[in-house]
Amino acid sequence: MLRPLRAKGELIPLRILISAYACEPEKGSEPGVGWNWVRQIARFHEVWVITRANNRLPIEKSLAKEPLPNVHWVYFDLPRWARFWKKAERGIHLYYYLWQVGAYFVSRKLHRQVGFDLGHHVTFVNDWFPTFLCLLPFPFVWGPVGGSTHRAPLRFWREFGWRGVLYEMIRTVAIFSGRYLDPFVWLTRRKARAIITMSKGAVAGLPRSVQKKAFPLGNVGFSPVEVPHTLEECSTETGPLSVSRTSVVFTTGRLVHWKGYSLLLKASAMCLREGGKLVVGIGGSGPAERQLRSLARSLGIGEHVKFLGHLRDRNSVFSQLLACDMFVMPTLHDGPPVVFLEAMAVGKPVICLDLGGASEVVTSETGIKVPAICPEQVVSDLAAAMTRLARDPGLRIRLGIAARQRVQEHFDWDKKGLLMARLYDSLSTVEEGTAVERKLSA
Repeated sequence: MLRPLRAKGELIPLRILISAYACEPEKGSEPGVGWNWVRQIARFHEVWVITRANNRLPIEKSLAKEPLPNVHWVYFDLPRWARFWKKAERGIHLYYYLWQVGAYFVSRKLHRQVGFDLGHHVTFVNDWFPTFLCLLPFPFVWGPVGGSTHRAPLRFWREFGWRGVLYEMIRTVAIFSGRYLDPFVWLTRRKARAIITMSKGAVAGLPRSVQKKAFPLGNVGFSPVEVPHTLEECSTETGPLSVSRTSVVFTTGRLVHWKGYSLLLKASAMCLREGGKLVVGIGGSGPAERQLRSLARSLGIGEHVKFLGHLRDRNSVFSQLLACDMFVMPTLHDGPPVVFLEAMAVGKPVICLDLGGASEVVTSETGIKVPAICPEQVVSDLAAAMTRLARDPGLRIRLGIAARQRVQEHFDWDKKGLLMARLYDSLSTVEEGTAVERKLSA
């Protein structure tokens, strides 16, 4: 078994308990975060993972191809009578809270059998929900967390429609209640030996009293083996977008109001009115799809916009990315999106808002960041950015090369795993059988 290296070269075995509600291989978003953090931690430690029972099938399929010998899986769900009302996204936050309560009792029993050196809460990545690992008698790490600092500016709420505005109001109240009124969130922040955040902005969003133990390691990463290098390696039911020399814009994600797709459609209409040649591919599905289709028709660009539907796997996403000229997503309150790294890893320039986690992933060397002042300004600046990239293939190539290099240098999962090993080693070392807390060295 591989073990973490001490500063003096000594090897220390640690037994780690990981709480990963969302954990699924070959996925983006929360499931991908959970899976990849488990893989990296298991490079250096023996790991027990508590996750949902419905993650079992994809995990076991993946393990049949690539075993993780250092990982023990513990599948747990609430009884059927306590989860019958949860359907897809409906009731997910309440269910998650209750799941964590149940996972605490499973963890406590497991600790009596194993005797953990350290606990680590990985997913969900919300910093306004607690983890009940804080009640167990061993040190724990919280994160990557964030989210409460990533909010859509009020000036953009008029883009959302009444359902979107209602969602944002409920979310704002929920975040405030969680961060300031839930005693378990206070206890989680206070008892965590270290808090990993999804972005530098998320550190600033924590109370000052705990910022000194926060580390912005990020929640996303990428491995070179994940990148297909040719279209032939990809397969998709929809087929890649392909149109002579018309510039191809691609975006993908859940079709929800805060992703800013309405801003993208309006910017695309502005480009086309000014004589640009453009086709826009939108991958994904969600509650905003009908509204977005209607908007495309009302803007008179219906024939230039292709709704690709749900892209069933990552190869389908890569197929579209490899065929496009630029990736554009003006999301308004996300942490660092995995799909930005996917686009950058295959050498595509990214256009995004200078807002939230996206602003820390994309730089001026790898894409174009648009200030988020008001909707009209964003639409105009997005249109200018897309027109600039469409007319300058040399710029697209330069940005794409720098984007690929940035992913390799700053978002490699293996490098992130090594940083985690160093962090663990700084928090809990073993000297003559006694765990001793040490400060993380620079």
